[in-house]
Amino acid sequence: MNLLALIGARSIVALRNWGHATLFFIELMKALPAALRRPMLVITQVHAIGNRSLVIILASGMAVGFVLALQMYYALVPYGAADSLGLVINLSLVRELGPVVTALLFAGRAGTSLTAEIGLMKAGEQLSAMELMAIDPRARVLAPRLLGGMFAMPILAILFSTIGILGAWAVGVGLIGIDAGSFWSIQQSRVDLVRDIGNGIVKSAVFGVICTFVALYQGHETQATPEGVAYATTRTVVFSSLAVLGMDFILTALMFSTP
Repeated sequence: MNLLALIGARSIVALRNWGHATLFFIELMKALPAALRRPMLVITQVHAIGNRSLVIILASGMAVGFVLALQMYYALVPYGAADSLGLVINLSLVRELGPVVTALLFAGRAGTSLTAEIGLMKAGEQLSAMELMAIDPRARVLAPRLLGGMFAMPILAILFSTIGILGAWAVGVGLIGIDAGSFWSIQQSRVDLVRDIGNGIVKSAVFGVICTFVALYQGHETQATPEGVAYATTRTVVFSSLAVLGMDFILTALMFSTP
């Protein structure tokens, strides 16, 4: 009975948290039109959020491209398919690795920064001061950051995939000796703009909403103490990563289930 009571209590707490997060998300959605009427706020957040993750995104994309080129080449050579190296790397990056790895890096870099920023604003009672001045902090502070994350993530994912493909080209053509014409021509003929690249961009936009929302929610609901802010940043990385991986499976099943 004690075990059942513990499970029931934990389930009630989890449902309460999910319900509170859902209501918070709905309130943010209602605040988006007001944020869109002030586009400079959104543009500023796109620039700020993108800059927080740009260096690690480019460095990781290059490293992933190097490793993919080596691994895929040694996997394709026994089957006489080494000329398909460019296609395999391109599809791997634009469909899957680009959006997912970018989202995970985004959660660890920009997400934690957003959580700490909002958490410190709450601890300093800046959000409460806005409410006293009849300024909705959701429309003025949170919604522009949500839009900024949603717009910045596809840009970062495109840069990740682009630099990864260039890194794979440098290893495949410059180091291994694959024909450069074959490397690029098979990508031009077999990669579909809408099905492959377009779906990857949609994935990254969804991941941007997820990661940014989790970061904002954790920052807004954190305890106004240094320990609370530190704990909230940890929860941001964990919850964002799990949500991205779960949503990736759902989106992949929906987008690429039919030939």
